[in-house]
Amino acid sequence: MTARKAARRAEDLRAQIRHHDHRYYVLDAPEISDEAYDALFRELRAIEEAHPELVTPDSPTQRVSGAPLESFDTVEHAAPMLSLESDKDEEALRRFDQRLRKSLGDQAVRYVVEPKLDGLSLEIVYENGVLARAATRGDGVKGEGVTANVRTIGAVPLRLNETPLRPPAFLAVRAECILRIADFEAVNEKLVEEGRPPFANPRNCAAGTLRQLDPRITASRPLDVYFYDVLLASELPVRTHEETLRALAGWGLKTNELVRPARTADDVVAYHADLGARRDELPYEIDGIVVKLDDLRLREELGTTAHHPRWAYAFKFPPRKEVTRIEKIAPSVGRTGIVTPVALLRPVEIGGVTVSRATLHNREEVARKDVREGDLVRLQRAGDVIPQVVERIEEEGRDRAAPWRMPERCPSCGSVLVERGPFSVCENGFGCPAQQAGRIQHLASRDALDITGLGKEVAEQLVEQGLVRALPDLFDLTVEQLLPLEGFAEKSATNLVAAIRKAADAELERLLYGLGIPEVGAKVAEDLARHFVTMEALRAADEDALQQVHGVGPRMAEQIRAFFVDAKNAAILDRLLDGRVRPRASAAPRGNALAGLKFVFTGTLPTLQRSAGKELVESNGGRVAGSVSKATSYVVAGEEAGSKLDDAQRLGVPVLDEEAFLALLREKGVRA
Repeated sequence: MTARKAARRAEDLRAQIRHHDHRYYVLDAPEISDEAYDALFRELRAIEEAHPELVTPDSPTQRVSGAPLESFDTVEHAAPMLSLESDKDEEALRRFDQRLRKSLGDQAVRYVVEPKLDGLSLEIVYENGVLARAATRGDGVKGEGVTANVRTIGAVPLRLNETPLRPPAFLAVRAECILRIADFEAVNEKLVEEGRPPFANPRNCAAGTLRQLDPRITASRPLDVYFYDVLLASELPVRTHEETLRALAGWGLKTNELVRPARTADDVVAYHADLGARRDELPYEIDGIVVKLDDLRLREELGTTAHHPRWAYAFKFPPRKEVTRIEKIAPSVGRTGIVTPVALLRPVEIGGVTVSRATLHNREEVARKDVREGDLVRLQRAGDVIPQVVERIEEEGRDRAAPWRMPERCPSCGSVLVERGPFSVCENGFGCPAQQAGRIQHLASRDALDITGLGKEVAEQLVEQGLVRALPDLFDLTVEQLLPLEGFAEKSATNLVAAIRKAADAELERLLYGLGIPEVGAKVAEDLARHFVTMEALRAADEDALQQVHGVGPRMAEQIRAFFVDAKNAAILDRLLDGRVRPRASAAPRGNALAGLKFVFTGTLPTLQRSAGKELVESNGGRVAGSVSKATSYVVAGEEAGSKLDDAQRLGVPVLDEEAFLALLREKGVRA
């Protein structure tokens, strides 16, 4: 390829990749498969390696590059990043509304309301349409320069779109960096498995990730960014905030799908109540709503104080914290062997959920907070998901229990615990009953073998009664063995045995995920299964061969290889594969008949299981999401459909019952 042809092809590939990045990260509506995207990326990288002079700063290949930084530079913001006046009291919100109407006149006041994302505030600057720098809010005047890390975030375009409205030559935008709740839980699970302290909540996780001195660590965690305001621009031909958001979206900057107009204070209060009621269903954390005057000229007229704009207000949600007492601190053994101190609490309701247990993370955290049995503590649902003890409340004159100490031996199997940093670990693995119960439960989980009826309590009983001493024993269970167990009768025992027998023929990727191999989540398990096809080939693969799989790096390859060569693990696998489990090759994508379509399933369908519907969609190039947005193509709804059906109706997304869904598949040439 000549230099001229290479330059043209490289620019064409960059344009294609930017387009598909925008479809994937911003619109959540990809048009091509991961394999096709990877092929474009590999071709561009090959051209740039052959012609280094063609590499540009905004090339998609430059998202992660360079050595770790020694420290962050201090960056002065293009304009002050002010905080917001805020309160959780409705009357305070109404006083804000009355002040604006008194100053501007009743007819002039129109608002835009949006979720108050609980993340890390950023200034992101584009010069001539290209990402120039990014900084944290800091003190509002200066922040930490985190450009290298922000470049790794897929939702942040390295170059802006130039249509339909040409971006300003200089554009400083305000954005919020978040980590979605499911991704936060996955990051924490991985940290715990590695013997490292987990983050307290998604906000801390996002902030800690963005402040990594090594951009490669930031790139390994799925940060997301929403853009919500312009700090400064060389020219901005818009008159309202709504027009501003449309312009941002047109330039390829992700804006929030829940932004709404509001005319009155009653409209604002209703929006606040609606989001508050739906708060637990959202995939990310919010701690209130933000109310903004829509008219930009009137914003300038009102101006700002030294600390906050007079035209915006944060209407917060009540804090999800309550006070209760720790009745006992008990060590709990997880499936990976990490022993976690758990506070057993006097039950208390937080945000509509009754909480009676809370994690204390590790022995060092217990010592740092100095919490003991009998203490009065303040509790919160960290990330509104995980119950967590925030602090101890002093009680004058009350005698306290002795400081809590981690036991020297595993409370489940009696093995001596080993200290790894702040964590205490039982290394007895398959020989530890608590770990065994956790492994059984994980193997039976939805993304693994999906064994209906095999949850935590049943798994614990199977281990306690000696029916399952190792995973292969699970597939030898009989109805007669189950009948004496609590909660079992003839029908339930028969159903569970049948479900286990059916699961024995699961796809290889499901078995790999269910085995709990270090570093291997559902997506990596799928990639491994599609690459190696058989368990025999995977078990024989060395670290170099493993690294040929998309997304598998040196550390992951080392962990996977170590799992398979371990003598105990090998013996377990030999027994499993000796007729008990018959993993079949993962189904290759049948085609792209559903490419570009995004489905959401809700409720119970008459005959089709949700997992089967998901497989039909994904194996034919479509995508399945967990929440409804404007980018959703169809919502497939069955009996007892939840709020997703309401969201579909509100957003005008087509709703299909099972019959209509199957008819659509037939129309697209998909055989169900």
